Amino acid sequence: MTETKTETEPAPTVGDEVLEGTTRAIVTDIRGGVIWLRPANGGGGTEWPAEDPRKLTVRRTRAEMIESGDL
Repeated sequence: MTETKTETEPAPTVGDEVLEGTTRAIVTDIRGGVIWLRPANGGGGTEWPAEDPRKLTVRRTRAEMIESGDL
């Protein structure tokens, strides 16, 4: 069964680390309501639109990554 977001879960914002299925990604932009992602480990400019933003899971927010020294 596929999980979908509840109204209490925060929507991803630019800079957040998310999971799209099993793929770790970073939110790079939100254009016209479309969330754009890039690989969390770099990827040389590779970017794609999220297939279903409701299925993205926020692993760490940008603020959490800054706090932990990862950014």
